[in-house]
Amino acid sequence: MTTEDKKIEIPESLPLLPVRDIVVFPYMILPLYVGRESSIKAVEDALSKSNRLIFLASQKEITEENPTKDSIYKTGTVATIIRMRKLSDGRVKILIQGEAKGEILEYKQTSPNFEVKVKKLEQSTVEVPVVEKEALIRNAKELLEKIIALGNGLSPDILLVLDDVSEPGRLADLIASNLVLKVSDCQKVLETHDPKDRLELVNEILVKELDLLQMQAKIRSTAKDEMSKSQKEYFLREQMRAIKNELGESDSKSEEMDELRNKIMNAGMPEDVQTEAIKQFNRLERMHPDASEASMIRTYLDWMTDLPWNKSTEDSLELENAQKILDEDHYDLEKVKDRILEFLAVRKIKDKDMKGPILCFVGPPGVGKTSLGRSIAKAMGREYFRIALGGVKDEAEIRGHRRTYVGAMPGKVVQALKQVKTNNPVVVLDEIDKLGSDFRGDPSAAMLEVLDPEQNATFRDNYLNVDFDLSNVLFIATANVYENVPPALRDRMETIQISGYTNNDKVLIAKKHLVQRQKDQNGVTDEQIEFTDEGLAYLISHYTKEAGLRNLEREIGSVCRKVAKKLVTGHTEKVVVTDSVVNELLGAPRFLKDERLKENQVGITTGLAWTQAGGEVLYVEALKMNGKGGLTLTGQLGDVMKESAQAAMSYARARYEELGIEEDWFQKNEVHVHLPAGAIPKDGPSAGVTMATTMISLMTDTPVRKDIAMTGEITLSGRVLPVGGIKEKALAALTYGINTVILPVANQKDVQDIPEEFKQKLNFVFVENLDEVFALAFDKSGAQTKKASGAKGGKKGKLPAAASSTAA
Repeated sequence: MTTEDKKIEIPESLPLLPVRDIVVFPYMILPLYVGRESSIKAVEDALSKSNRLIFLASQKEITEENPTKDSIYKTGTVATIIRMRKLSDGRVKILIQGEAKGEILEYKQTSPNFEVKVKKLEQSTVEVPVVEKEALIRNAKELLEKIIALGNGLSPDILLVLDDVSEPGRLADLIASNLVLKVSDCQKVLETHDPKDRLELVNEILVKELDLLQMQAKIRSTAKDEMSKSQKEYFLREQMRAIKNELGESDSKSEEMDELRNKIMNAGMPEDVQTEAIKQFNRLERMHPDASEASMIRTYLDWMTDLPWNKSTEDSLELENAQKILDEDHYDLEKVKDRILEFLAVRKIKDKDMKGPILCFVGPPGVGKTSLGRSIAKAMGREYFRIALGGVKDEAEIRGHRRTYVGAMPGKVVQALKQVKTNNPVVVLDEIDKLGSDFRGDPSAAMLEVLDPEQNATFRDNYLNVDFDLSNVLFIATANVYENVPPALRDRMETIQISGYTNNDKVLIAKKHLVQRQKDQNGVTDEQIEFTDEGLAYLISHYTKEAGLRNLEREIGSVCRKVAKKLVTGHTEKVVVTDSVVNELLGAPRFLKDERLKENQVGITTGLAWTQAGGEVLYVEALKMNGKGGLTLTGQLGDVMKESAQAAMSYARARYEELGIEEDWFQKNEVHVHLPAGAIPKDGPSAGVTMATTMISLMTDTPVRKDIAMTGEITLSGRVLPVGGIKEKALAALTYGINTVILPVANQKDVQDIPEEFKQKLNFVFVENLDEVFALAFDKSGAQTKKASGAKGGKKGKLPAAASSTAA
């Protein structure tokens, strides 16, 4: 042992601090940043003791966040914590000094921090011959001098420190701790106890490091020579080109440049764009072909010449043909078809300065928004391209990257124009409501310039850095949830709502399109399978619940596959798909409708609701209990629906005399209102009249007619306000066999959207206030029968006269 070794007393157990990407040697003084919770506890444990000792051992895997006993080296260093400081980010910075080597004998605890029993490893006392020791020390110092001279980042001051060290083990530790080595190599040095062996190991490491640095220097020198050589070749090539030009000869590069110049001149670019292209072309001509920037400029010019600056397709202006194509591909959707025909009609009258419309189709999934874009392109004789915007978060996806970046490209809009090779295609911006945004920018903001008719004539892509005219492009955006589209973007588009299909529509579409398509895809013919209207209607109502047609097509395909399986297994008879056959092939129905009420009942009213899958009949039930006027609402109701119920309750309390409710009814009873299908969230104001009718029916003990359905928002004064989804709600009532529908007066205009064949089967009653609703909905004969038979009627008021009904 040397005199420099310290005699430290190692206690029975020490806290263990696993360290990453470093091996701590004795005599080292260095700062450590501690961030793991268990490691911070180990530091706090060490500082709580008077000796401030802690055992430092390296992890075998640097990336392991929670090391175990098996993933920590057994040999480490006992160290003293000199100083500790807590950082603002929750970590701890400690300054430690290595005291002595140690070896873990056993783990006394592993939680909340490691606690280990350590044995101090004493230095070997074997004497090394003086000559051999001196030779080893001198060799190590010389190797280190050469390494520093080759520039590996070590400070030359370390050589001054080494001059004062004469002990081999200490010298080996000092060199190993200053070299940038792998943890495994440093650990080998630490685990070598004999000073002579340790210094020999360090000498081997130094030799390898020196060889590595000499090879790096050789590579740098060769690269420099290559650069000088390429510059020389460039000048020789330029001289050769000048000589060939003088002789009237032409090389391949000259031909290529001439061809590129011709492409630029014939691309039909606007004057300012052509000026920029020629400027970049002249730069390219002066560059060496192998220069990195030359390939970048060449790619840029290829993009510029490939874009359709003045190429456009001729619009097919025959309205009858366009109408025929649109009708063939899609059923109904009259608003969309009319808008396209209007555009073609105006285009036929006014051919010049006609900007392409920017439309937004909003509707539930599967109603044909995206495929409608393809049909519109076909009807107009234009090229078609679809840009999927779902999940796009980078603004550069729309507007392109700047050319300074490696691998830069134009945005999706410019890429689309290059691919279709015309400047007036139909471009569908699919799922525009699902655009995202993050630290790379907001693509919905970049879309503002694309979709603004006043700005897109001078759209500037970051990659091109010149204006491109997008005003001839017919942009069609599609969205499921209109509210998710930013308001500024909504303002720039002409919105067309596409509602879901009725069951009757689905039967017609299935017969015309879906059935034949699935037959072809599954290899069955008309002679082997036939779908009846009854079977399709049963399939739609009992196996699908959607506004669109995707699930319906899947189920039709499933029926076709099962029939194909029967054919392969020997069944030869033609399969006629009826409701019973559907049941047999697809199993039990997945969706069952609520049964229609069989009789007029107190406290149960038939309401109408709108969902993305179409209209629904919704029964509202109310029950009274002993209590003090409380109101309980169940059925997973939203805030708006709860407020409608509160408004109905307040209306009943305020007008109890007129409505014939007993004066002390609210002091004796509580009301519980429930909407069935409690697993489905419900919200919206349109159940207001239904809730009010249900409550008043309960309070006056008057049955509600089972053959009437209603919808409408209510106010505290009893007015009935308009709501949406009238077409879907009315058709839902008809499906349930209900022919009389109570609607707000303001919704009279919406009845026009209902097909004539259904309007004739429905009797619409338009009301302005709740009195009219009660007069029509309450079964007065049922109330009188109950009163005559001894039911307590309380202070009965006179029910209002029935409102005049209007058939539509």
